[in-house]
Amino acid sequence: MTRQIMIFSLIMGLFLTTLSGAENIRFAVIGDYGSEGNALRSVAEQIDSWQVDFIITTGDNNYPDGTASTIDANIGQYFHDYIAPYKGNYGSGADSNRFFPCLGNHDWRAENAQPYLDYFELPGNERYYDFVRGPVHFFVIDSDSHEPDGTSAQSVQAQWLKEQLAMSISPWNVVYMHHPPYSSSKHGSNEALQWPFKEWGASVVLAGHDHSYERLMRDSLLYIVNGLGGRSIYDFNTPVEGSQFRYNDDYGAMLVTATADSMTFAFFNSSDEEIDRYALHKAVTAVPNDNQANDDTDFSFELLNNYPNPFNDVTNIPFNIRMDVRENDQIWIKIYNLAGMELYTYKFPIIPFSHISGTLSLEWHNNGLPSGMYIYTVSVRGHTQSGKMILIK
Repeated sequence: MTRQIMIFSLIMGLFLTTLSGAENIRFAVIGDYGSEGNALRSVAEQIDSWQVDFIITTGDNNYPDGTASTIDANIGQYFHDYIAPYKGNYGSGADSNRFFPCLGNHDWRAENAQPYLDYFELPGNERYYDFVRGPVHFFVIDSDSHEPDGTSAQSVQAQWLKEQLAMSISPWNVVYMHHPPYSSSKHGSNEALQWPFKEWGASVVLAGHDHSYERLMRDSLLYIVNGLGGRSIYDFNTPVEGSQFRYNDDYGAMLVTATADSMTFAFFNSSDEEIDRYALHKAVTAVPNDNQANDDTDFSFELLNNYPNPFNDVTNIPFNIRMDVRENDQIWIKIYNLAGMELYTYKFPIIPFSHISGTLSLEWHNNGLPSGMYIYTVSVRGHTQSGKMILIK
């Protein structure tokens, strides 16, 4: 390997704190909100007070019939500061778009959901799309039966989701839509939308449609129904399997905070009282070797996200480690293509009987490889952790 590829740097704790902090995001989630009035105004003012980075919605953005004559009063009146380009009459709008809705059945009541499609400028085909903010990759699904590309697990739309989730390199993958796969409220669970989200790589699934708040766990995957944005409030029926928390006493919204290591979901009512809180944490992916010694009481190892990612020529692969170096300890970094072929191996220079505590980082040059996705691994004391990176030329 060339000397250029083997550039090595040791970066201590202050840099690690800075790196993690740079990826923090805060966003709001509202659903079934698009009905002009005091209830929505209270929720909108509540969200403004949080100073979030952006807003996502779980559908029904424009009651009652999704028409062009009501859309600005139902949405732009309250959220024009987040929308770009903003085409309404309530303000100048945002410099860049910070409002990412999904279609609901009331939006589809207008022919081809055209007022919605005309009002917003969204990625992809605008009905279903994805975007990345900080450590989160968002996947927006059109769950309505009018969707031309279908809503079954075998549909064109579902296959798009499966493929995009497989390609995601973000720590968190958030899927959101209007109709809930699981719900204990008025409309109930939608079996046709019970796709294998966990198997495909989703971290959480958010929905609306039922005007209530519910947190569920199914097949070890978090589902949240968030439909208390301001239209009306529904009663609950018999709780479905996996239902862990239910609330329908007042309107409200969800505040989500995400870092590379955790994602916290907190629902607040319109009086800004916290009603529910739930956090997801990244599991340690270290794989112990059967021959590993059992005296690792002062040993910790965590692979961090490479940066920049995607990258053009050079990327850094950092990992946090604390260990008293034994005589035969070794640290290996390897790069693979998606076929599992080993493309690069590097042995980190460490000094026996020394102590390491901080962040080690390899500055890796692509060495003439073609554009595409690659896997990197770091191995130490029988522990191996891996990540994905994208090379774009």
